[in-house]
Amino acid sequence: MKSEFEKLMERHLGPRGVLPENQINAHLGDEPIMRVGVPQRSGALALNATLKQYPVMVSANAYWDPKKQCFNIPEHTPLIDANVAVDSAGFVAMMLFKSKGLQSGMCGVFPWSYEQYLTFANLMRPAWYSAPDMCCEPQAVSGQDEIDWRIDATGTLLEGCMRVLYEWQDQLAKGGCNTQTITDLVRIPVPIVQGWSISDYLASLELTLQVWERWQPWVAPPALMGLGSVCRRDLHHPEHGLFAILEQLEGRLPKGTKLHLFGVKGAALDRVRMYDFVASFDSMGWDYGARRQALRSGMSNTMGHRIGKMNEWMSKATERMRPKAGDQFRLSF
Repeated sequence: MKSEFEKLMERHLGPRGVLPENQINAHLGDEPIMRVGVPQRSGALALNATLKQYPVMVSANAYWDPKKQCFNIPEHTPLIDANVAVDSAGFVAMMLFKSKGLQSGMCGVFPWSYEQYLTFANLMRPAWYSAPDMCCEPQAVSGQDEIDWRIDATGTLLEGCMRVLYEWQDQLAKGGCNTQTITDLVRIPVPIVQGWSISDYLASLELTLQVWERWQPWVAPPALMGLGSVCRRDLHHPEHGLFAILEQLEGRLPKGTKLHLFGVKGAALDRVRMYDFVASFDSMGWDYGARRQALRSGMSNTMGHRIGKMNEWMSKATERMRPKAGDQFRLSF
């Protein structure tokens, strides 16, 4: 029997919906994909990526208006038709924090709040979006104590996001929304594992899974997790090389969970595509290469030059990721 309070609420709000369960944070294909980093909200680079049908990675920082202290999503952008994923701008936020000091948003590092970031990420209607994280590259940290703090802070940021999202979905359920509407309007993020050395990443993975498991069965085990801070490192180093880290994480990921590698080097693709638990990669290496080539050649780094380098980089990356005769894919255990 319904209480008088429940009957009263139904008269005003309609029947209460039910909160979703076992929500998936990303829907993945069978083949790994490369996402090209697009540093603009719209314009020629975004248009080229869309016309070429490249999967895209965009940074939240590109959409932030520091004067108005809000996100600005263009009404008209070609990226609306692209396969887009959203990065929380961890490295950029850290470098801005180092130069500008205490910020008004999350953890005093980001200029935006939980609510602002999560609203932006969901309004973008991406294929998936990352939970905010604290990068651990040597350029951004002053020692192991700070790395440890950033790993803990990344877990705290994930917990904060989950609390906000749960409250939003609960409010929608109280308003009578069905589970399909709720999961369409408010989506679950991709958690990020951070660190510099193998031991850092293992500690971050353990903490991330502890946070995530607290919210099950409201959410399913993560279909996708992100591996942060991988672009500015020696690929082969035994302690902080990408390959060593991947091999240590492999047997510790939840069953069925795959990884997205943020900022992976093109030189790594021949090997990392052999890992069946790696779902995707992204890179801004093409734009860095365009700037360096223009500087060496004494030429202007025009938009046409940048578009050409984007297409060249993606063509080479796509070729490296294709199956080849003699491939020996690693077996999962």
